[in-house]
Amino acid sequence: MNRILLVGNPNAGKSTLFNALTGGHAKVGNWHGVTVGAQERQAVIGKERFVVCDIPGIYSLDSMSMEEKFARDYISSHEDAYLLFVAECASLERSLPLFCGLLNAGRRGALVLTKYRAFARAGGKLDLAALSKRLGVPVFSAEGLRGRALRQKTAEVLSAEQSGKRAESHLPSEAYTPARAGLSRADRMLTNGFFGIPLFFLLLLAAFYLTFAPAMPGDIMKGAIDGLFSQTLAGYAQGISSPVLRGLVADGILTSLGGVLCFLPQIAMLYFFLILMEESGFLSRLAYLTDGFFSKAGLNGRAVFSLLMGFGCTAAAILTTRGLDDKKIQKRVILCLPYVSCSAKLPVFLALSASFFSNPFLAVLLLYALGVAIAATVAVVTKEKMPAPFLMEISPLQLPRPLFVLKALLFQVKQFIIKTATVILAFFLLSWILSSFDFTFRYCAIEESMLAVICGGLKFLFAPVGMNDWKIAYAALSGLVAKENVAGMLAVFYGQFPYSGASAFALAVFVLTCSPCVSAIAASAREVGWKRAALYALVQTASALILSYFAYFAMCGGGVFLAVAAAPLIAIYLLGKKQVEKVRRKRGKLAQKLHR
Repeated sequence: MNRILLVGNPNAGKSTLFNALTGGHAKVGNWHGVTVGAQERQAVIGKERFVVCDIPGIYSLDSMSMEEKFARDYISSHEDAYLLFVAECASLERSLPLFCGLLNAGRRGALVLTKYRAFARAGGKLDLAALSKRLGVPVFSAEGLRGRALRQKTAEVLSAEQSGKRAESHLPSEAYTPARAGLSRADRMLTNGFFGIPLFFLLLLAAFYLTFAPAMPGDIMKGAIDGLFSQTLAGYAQGISSPVLRGLVADGILTSLGGVLCFLPQIAMLYFFLILMEESGFLSRLAYLTDGFFSKAGLNGRAVFSLLMGFGCTAAAILTTRGLDDKKIQKRVILCLPYVSCSAKLPVFLALSASFFSNPFLAVLLLYALGVAIAATVAVVTKEKMPAPFLMEISPLQLPRPLFVLKALLFQVKQFIIKTATVILAFFLLSWILSSFDFTFRYCAIEESMLAVICGGLKFLFAPVGMNDWKIAYAALSGLVAKENVAGMLAVFYGQFPYSGASAFALAVFVLTCSPCVSAIAASAREVGWKRAALYALVQTASALILSYFAYFAMCGGGVFLAVAAAPLIAIYLLGKKQVEKVRRKRGKLAQKLHR
């Protein structure tokens, strides 16, 4: 089957074009690094069926970043594919050398221009006919073309003949007049650290307040869904005569699913905040503003994309690390990401804090801040060298498109519901069966069940933090499958958390710092290999257990002693690491001199 490759610079509009041509739902974002792998989907264009491929953005065939190398290799491996080169009008002069290089190498293609209206408003002028004549290939603007109209126009350019002459990237004045350059007033304000960074923290605080504070939209919607499951539906379930069926519906399905789905509005609100940041262009400006901070930890501003995406989904954030320039930096960001609280940890934090606080806002904010602090510590401790110079294109500042924001939000909500209704529900049902029957399949109390026998030896894991209970250990370790399971299993086993606030904090710290879910581990394996991904997961889970002990003793008054005892060890490690790095550098220079 014939292929069409969507090629072009990052942030040119390739994924938007891909969705319009195929009816797909590829992720679209107003920043570099959204598309990190090839996305393929079939589409009927004209009278033929094609495989349309959306590949990562690329600036030149001498690529540096991992995603650009992937794009270069993908283009080379599909020599017969037709290229739709997507270019933003304002950056056409920078885009054309790559396209002309591909044309002069014998590739067939057409030029698709995006964001023409914004280009014209800024004083730019473009003669499509003159540009097509100079390049010897079809040229058209995708502005305003959707669905059938876009496929029809694409079918026309696919059947058009190419001149075969050598393409020149230089644009004559009669064909192209650049738009006015310069930063707008809004751009100057958002790229000013004294304004942009405080604004980001204010927006973040506002998002958390609206999401978690009492009587705010997130809390009101959570209460409504919780009431639906715990009162209305549970009331109907109590009328079931069969005790086994009643236990399955009331305890196995309604309690567990209700314990997860009631947090859906708050998760959706956090996703809404992230989508607004992506779509507005503020995210790329935040990368510019925070590059100095990240450079202190041996990273660069590009890392902010992946780390902020970690608040939504760790697995998706790990995949975005392919947009980083350095493989070593990518590994370190992947190592930090599990400590950034994803949306799946939110139900656990809320379930634990709601047992002790009428207002969980500050408790949840503390846990999120603690995760960021641990991630920053890991980045500093694993620092090896100064990162490569930071180079990134600032995406245009724009008002978020309401329809796009709505579609992106509904897609994330749908994905959460599908995950809850499949993987998580299957885990809950299996857990209910194991906790409700013994090995003779007799319906029994939970302490006589198969699960109690299988997991009885796990109770020692959390005994040092005041929870000598296998059910706590099982609930905590169930987060290795999916973090939402922890909240669901706590609801099934206890309803209200039965232990002290110090124990709850220790459990929250364990969930915060342990290995991410299996999806995130699989994503890590794709980027750094299974051995390294398994090692990361093992080390993170073991260290999470130790950190939970530390958190418990800190809450119980022994934290000062532990902190004093740990400080010299940390200092010795950092000083020793620094000395080892100096020795390595000296040996490296000596080796060079001997070689000369």
